[in-house]
Amino acid sequence: MVLDEHSNVALLKEIAELLNEETDMERMLEGAIAKLLNGSNFETAWIFFIDENGRHRLVAHANLPPALEERDCRHLQKGGCWCVKRYRDGDLEKASNIIACQRIENALSAKAGDAEGITHHATVPLQSGEEKFGLLNIAAPDTVRFSNDELALLESVAFQIGSAIKRIGLTKQEQELALVKERNRLARDLHDSVNQLLFSVTLTARGGVEMSGDPEIQGTFRDIQHLTQEALNEMRALIWQLRPKGLESGLLEALKGYAEMLGLSLELKVTGVIQLPSRIEETLFRISQEALNNVRKHAGVNEVQLYLSVTSSDVLLVLKDEGRGFAIDEEVYIPSIGIQSMRDRAEAEGGSVDWSSEIERGTEILVRMPY
Repeated sequence: MVLDEHSNVALLKEIAELLNEETDMERMLEGAIAKLLNGSNFETAWIFFIDENGRHRLVAHANLPPALEERDCRHLQKGGCWCVKRYRDGDLEKASNIIACQRIENALSAKAGDAEGITHHATVPLQSGEEKFGLLNIAAPDTVRFSNDELALLESVAFQIGSAIKRIGLTKQEQELALVKERNRLARDLHDSVNQLLFSVTLTARGGVEMSGDPEIQGTFRDIQHLTQEALNEMRALIWQLRPKGLESGLLEALKGYAEMLGLSLELKVTGVIQLPSRIEETLFRISQEALNNVRKHAGVNEVQLYLSVTSSDVLLVLKDEGRGFAIDEEVYIPSIGIQSMRDRAEAEGGSVDWSSEIERGTEILVRMPY
């Protein structure tokens, strides 16, 4: 295909329309690079997102050669390369020809498959204003350099993609803010209505015990008082789950407050500096909430140890109790809804939850989260 100004303008318009209509990040990126390949001389493409710690993640690709596609794109997923290093070092500001692709060289050395004549690629940063997100890489068989016009087209597409990534990010932030507001509203409503009603029933039952001289009636009122107090405790826990009071003061303060509300003594041991993204803090808080709830309901103890270790790449949280414990038969064991919820929350952020337990020897829950 011969590139000209008219066809480039038409191609950029098509990509812009797709980017403006699509709200799903993965579909947006896959669609954009597919249109780019279809309307240009480029034949393969892949996109890396690169976080503030310099770790890259493959988020989209199209028409990869077998050497790069082999085993879930392992040579793109793992290891380092020159383009990612230049990005991390701040040396990559615009579309650039890369002398050779280190990842393709590694794939060929490992006999991962045919590279179909692709040995080099061009790369361009994806950004919106001063905010950078990652890299777009493109390649074609038997091509060691791309022309200035091709690099200019690449920069224009990268600019469009960067703007769309920013737009979707802002939309997600607005959705998360709306969700927080709704949760806060529900928490207020529950506190002002159901919570107050349960408290009133507790006081009424207490008064019934004091006013009646009949032991059976007193026993009934005590049962009502006990059940209502349990319901009140459950309601307070639910309100905490809707609106994590204290999380604005940090993860540890929130967990201490929640444990205290449950009547648990929480011993904290921390290694490293806690400066976590808000989404990771809330995920760890929600997982710990469920674990503390399980201790209160099932462990038969009121003391819990929490160990938190933070490194430059991940955070490890361990919750341990010396309670009743439970036996796990991996062949027949079906996780409880609570445990499955903990696992789902962790996996949604690329983390994991594991646990070990024995009868009368307590339970240990281990949470590992990258950030």
